[in-house]
Amino acid sequence: MAGVRDNGVMTEDKAALLRSLTIDRTAARRSSGRRWPVLITAAGAAIAAVVALALFVPDLRLAGRTETLPAPQPQQQQQPQAPAVSAEPRRAGSLAASGFVVARRKATIASEITGKVVEVLIEEGMTVTAGQVVARLDSVLAEKDLALAQSRAKAAEAAIGMINADLEDAARILARTQSLSQKSIASEADLTRHQARVGVLTAQLRQAQSQLETARLDAQRSAALLDKHAVRAPFSGVVVDRSAQPGEMISPMSSGGFTRTGICTIVDMDSIEIEVDVNEAFIGRVKKGGNVNAVLDAYPDWTIPAAVIAIVPTANREKATVKVRIAVKRKDPRILPDMAAKVTFLEQDPAKESAAAD
Repeated sequence: MAGVRDNGVMTEDKAALLRSLTIDRTAARRSSGRRWPVLITAAGAAIAAVVALALFVPDLRLAGRTETLPAPQPQQQQQPQAPAVSAEPRRAGSLAASGFVVARRKATIASEITGKVVEVLIEEGMTVTAGQVVARLDSVLAEKDLALAQSRAKAAEAAIGMINADLEDAARILARTQSLSQKSIASEADLTRHQARVGVLTAQLRQAQSQLETARLDAQRSAALLDKHAVRAPFSGVVVDRSAQPGEMISPMSSGGFTRTGICTIVDMDSIEIEVDVNEAFIGRVKKGGNVNAVLDAYPDWTIPAAVIAIVPTANREKATVKVRIAVKRKDPRILPDMAAKVTFLEQDPAKESAAAD
């Protein structure tokens, strides 16, 4: 009986323990019902805080900006302005432009005939004078043509000498026949025959003289053609490029293939000047003869005195610029063609401008 009682007690304890572990659905519903209003209230407060912060931040930014602004300066007393007539005119700043060094006399030397180069007598940097031979072409055939023309001229001279001798003899015979005819010793037929011979020899002499003149002209032409096989410099200058080599064919015009059209390029260093493009809106500030300071990109610490030569009377439609030519007052071997340059147009004294205008 005791064992049964003990079992009953243990069963009741287990049941009580299980009841204590069960969830009270009613209490949970009541507590959840009380929690929803609290959550809704908290969410509303959070949204209100966010809105207030968003409205308050721009004010903070503006406040930060006003703190960085300098303090207002005390207003100075305005000076009375002078009359417009006595006011000094405002001078504009210096006008600057960029361009390149150019040579007014620059030529690529070419041959006037087609031929093979046999000798080139120049190198880059060499100074040449006007008429100096810079290259020679193969002249074997030209020399033979000249010799042939000279031989023809000599043959014509010999023919003239022979005809002159015959003519002199015929003239003596004619004179004697005329004398005998007057004495009725020579017949009329002999006189006519001798007169005809003198006339024929005179015509032959004129023909021979014309042939001699033609032969001499042909010899002169052949000599001139032979001289063209020596290519000469048209003016004094410095060789800046050598384009032909011995053995190459050269021609005055491009014929395709491996035929060149030039021997070398020379530049007259005395014709060096600077060309710049000035915006057409400021071209009115550039005057012919005005002083200019030029600086080469290669020598930025060297100022070159210069002056305006001319304003080219045309504008570039695409760039809206006008070309201005500038002369370098002091020549220097450091100034080379195609160097980049920057120039500054110096403002001239108005008093000097008015004096020059007067």
